[in-house]
Amino acid sequence: MACLVAHLAELDRRCLHLARGFPSQFTYCTEALHLSEHAAYRRIEAARAARKFPQILDRLANGSIHLTGIGLLASHLTEDNHEQLLNAARHKTRREIEEIVARLRPLPPVRTLVRKVAARPRVTTDGPPAALLLSEIGAGPAPATEATSLPTPAPPPARVAPLAPDSYKIQFTARAASRDKLKRAQDLLRHQVPGGDVAQVFEMALDALIEKLERRKIAATMRPRPVQKTDSTGRHIPAAVKREVWTRDQGRCGYRSPDGRRCSERGSLEFHHLEPYAVGGQATSENLALRCRAHNQYEAQVFFGSRVTVAAGMATHRRC
Repeated sequence: MACLVAHLAELDRRCLHLARGFPSQFTYCTEALHLSEHAAYRRIEAARAARKFPQILDRLANGSIHLTGIGLLASHLTEDNHEQLLNAARHKTRREIEEIVARLRPLPPVRTLVRKVAARPRVTTDGPPAALLLSEIGAGPAPATEATSLPTPAPPPARVAPLAPDSYKIQFTARAASRDKLKRAQDLLRHQVPGGDVAQVFEMALDALIEKLERRKIAATMRPRPVQKTDSTGRHIPAAVKREVWTRDQGRCGYRSPDGRRCSERGSLEFHHLEPYAVGGQATSENLALRCRAHNQYEAQVFFGSRVTVAAGMATHRRC
């Protein structure tokens, strides 16, 4: 990839695409190199950034930054800050680099908006795609043929984008029932949130949900009862043990690879018996640790052998 970007930078500098009969570097990449439009755009963007700051090529070659990251940073790199920004983006994901950009150029908060999204009509046709497209944009009806129903396309995924260091845009599509629940919550909170600010209502709802889930899953409480002597040989995990294990492992999978890398997963966590319950492992904080579902099953297979089924592996844990 680094070699390709370096060659594109040189081709761009010398305008060699013109001699080959292509009006632009983009046309050369799509028609001669047969790259997709998106792939061509990303590589040209990286090549032009590398012409200004050649150290980008070294970082691309050693894997410390990816093409998407270069694209996000390209318009923000200057002679004064390029070293600092490239170092900050080292081995960062796209979302982490988006947060770096948000700190560089904060955006104002977006206005609150709740509106009905027009439903896409279900079109029935067995004609070619072109006929369907023309029918949809109003260029004329599709040919009269025996119709077959096309599935309604899935809604776009939720989008969480940083706007500033402590500000995010959150956008998703909700059902009508969810809209009604939001309106009901705004009405009930009118004394606390007079303006019905959606962001404030949403945050209060999340606080209540997280408190409920933590109480149910990890026995979190503001006033824990005194620890009582319980039988640790059974399957039941005492609430005090759950809290201790969760706090010790910081709500994160505790599996470590032979080279010391710790799993970063924080979802689908389960209480894992280091010495499996099936061979006498006890439900104590010393013998329990948090594992994501994948690593919990993996360690069960390692302990019991490759023939163990997923169901057998699941018998060695309790879900959070």
